[in-house]
Amino acid sequence: MHAMRLNAPHTALQWTVLPDPAPGPGQIRVKVGACGVCRTDLHVVDADLPFPGHPLTPGHEIVGRIDALGANVTDLHIGQRVGIPWLGHTCGHCHYCDTGRENLCDHPLFTGYTRDGGYATMAVADAHFAFPLPDGTDDVTMAPLLCAGLIGWRSLVIAGKDAQSIGLYGFGAAAHIIAQVALWQGRRVYAFTRPGDTKTQDFARDLGATWAGGSDEAPPEQLDAAIIFAPVGALVPAALKAVHKAGRVVCAGIHMSEIPAFSYDLLWEERQLVSVANLTRQDGIDFLELAPRVGVRTKTTPYPLRDANRALDDLRHGRFEGAAVLVP
Repeated sequence: MHAMRLNAPHTALQWTVLPDPAPGPGQIRVKVGACGVCRTDLHVVDADLPFPGHPLTPGHEIVGRIDALGANVTDLHIGQRVGIPWLGHTCGHCHYCDTGRENLCDHPLFTGYTRDGGYATMAVADAHFAFPLPDGTDDVTMAPLLCAGLIGWRSLVIAGKDAQSIGLYGFGAAAHIIAQVALWQGRRVYAFTRPGDTKTQDFARDLGATWAGGSDEAPPEQLDAAIIFAPVGALVPAALKAVHKAGRVVCAGIHMSEIPAFSYDLLWEERQLVSVANLTRQDGIDFLELAPRVGVRTKTTPYPLRDANRALDDLRHGRFEGAAVLVP
């Protein structure tokens, strides 16, 4: 098999030939059809997340078909199309797993970080964390749903079902997906982009956003909730300022730059500041069942697998709308 490997932090990924992996008990092997390029992959490559201490294959928005089964896998079959997300394994017996919060497991494994991921022609995954996918959709357009979509969905749920006006800070892969869900639910979407990024603002309005502007601007009305997808700590006080009393601000990323000091007045009046961590299998089941009914359309820019470094750099500098996807 071939893979784009990260051998050390702050270095370019290397095209590498590896032995074909064999699935262990309870695991499957997938022939990768497409793998999305997520901002979390940037955090791994740039060492915003601690380097695990060994070479790894990034990528956790994997769509492919099963070509080998490990022992004791009975619910999936050879040739089946599946999606593999960020959360790749949980212990099943810690306090959080026992109380239905496996996304907070004390002993997790993460696809493309603490276990090899999908920037490759093959990937091995736990069968319990592989979501069956319907045929009839393109692998490239489906891949961003496996993280951008799932984290967007969990963030929207945490924002609250009563939030009718929602601000989305950082209108990239996750925001452009979940904006479509929010609009389908009858909510009003306000898109915040990098200041001066009129192209992305036009993109947001084309999707149906009520308003789009720079993150340095105030929306035309106070919001019920805001979701921050951009890893920029300075957006936290900005979002708190944008929501009304009892409004909720959800931080959706796995990493964020330092949050600057802000006046307690921004948090007072029962405003809430919460974070999202990973996802549960139920999140995947719920969202992947809902997405076809919504008619979610992902805007993607495909890259050959060998061009993973270019895709990551384009993501780093905001050179495309929507999501980048690697194709083996």
